[in-house]
Amino acid sequence: MHQPDNLPFEPTRAAGLARLADFAPRAGLAYGEGRNTDFGPNRRHNVSTLSPWLRHRLIEEEEVLRAVLGVHSPQEAQRFVQEVLWRTYFKGHLETHPAIWRRYCADRDRLIARLGEDASLADRVSEAVDGRTGIDAFDAWMRELATHGYLHNHARMWLASIWIFTLKLPWQLGADHTLRHFVDGDPASNTLSWRWVGGLHSVGKTYLATAENIAAFTDGRFRPEGLAKVAEPLAEPEIGPALALPPPDALPTWRVGLLVTEEDCHPESFMAALAPVAIGGASIPSARSPLPVSPLVARFAGAALDDALARARTRWQAPAERLADLSAPSLLAFAKRHDLDAVVTAWAPMGPVADALAAAAPRLAEAGARLMRLRRGYDSACWPLATRGYFAMRKRIPELLQSLGLTAA
Repeated sequence: MHQPDNLPFEPTRAAGLARLADFAPRAGLAYGEGRNTDFGPNRRHNVSTLSPWLRHRLIEEEEVLRAVLGVHSPQEAQRFVQEVLWRTYFKGHLETHPAIWRRYCADRDRLIARLGEDASLADRVSEAVDGRTGIDAFDAWMRELATHGYLHNHARMWLASIWIFTLKLPWQLGADHTLRHFVDGDPASNTLSWRWVGGLHSVGKTYLATAENIAAFTDGRFRPEGLAKVAEPLAEPEIGPALALPPPDALPTWRVGLLVTEEDCHPESFMAALAPVAIGGASIPSARSPLPVSPLVARFAGAALDDALARARTRWQAPAERLADLSAPSLLAFAKRHDLDAVVTAWAPMGPVADALAAAAPRLAEAGARLMRLRRGYDSACWPLATRGYFAMRKRIPELLQSLGLTAA
């Protein structure tokens, strides 16, 4: 597949596997020692940059862990394994705390509306997102984000900290901006990372960006002036306890169609027993926000879906088509064209895709074409461990890896 113009990551499974094969030998002790340094957009040798493919599940967490642990011992690859499980933890935590996502969306929409009424806030946000604050590192990262759709993880933390504690802007508007511009933008990782920096996730624990830390871990490229000296934690009403993880649907035996979304672009890896008579796919990156989504984000998500549909067509020898969106009319039309009893899709975690499917499901059921969600065994094993803080889950990583068959008994 031709790589879209100005897209630094090729949105295909083949490209993700090639990146994984290249990185796996470097995922051991050297990664643990050097991963925190942001050398800049053209020097990413010390990190994997696998997140765009993982976010769209062009490649899966389980196969990434298997590849790395096939080269390194769990002790040698400990830091990388923990980073992969951080992503999994965020998914599980948002899945069991859906009120966090709903509150974020409501606050975001309220604040976006306020931008049209509060000229001072609008100007300050515009200066920040355009990289005109005068804070050298922050401004450079904002320009890098716009150009590449990607930032080093440490830069993401610094950027969020400066946004919240130095610029004193609403975290929800910062989270909205990064979700719209990260090619690997993930509702769970993005939302919960911003909350973690602001002291909402680990309540009262904040992350303060300092000039000394930035200088030390950007290879001396930046030493910003004027940063906040304190990071008072943000506050909010209690979210409430974790909810039980809903059960997945059973594999149906009726006349079914497969629905592929940008949340899982490798359904053949865990739906081998499915026998779809038709395949449909829809990518809805614009649903991430009421504000415009970066063309880089839209292109990657769309091309990833095209790659998934091509592979699914080959795997199941069934007609595959692009759907306009994930609305009830679009899915109903797909079901009627192929006389489907059910539309089967990979479980979409909390986020815009899950919201769209939840809205469409009742209409499908009324028309006699149930929407059925199948969940990966990896998610079912990991997500229930993510109801509290990450470190409670981290203690369980050795037994989790063993239960998944990723390490020797």
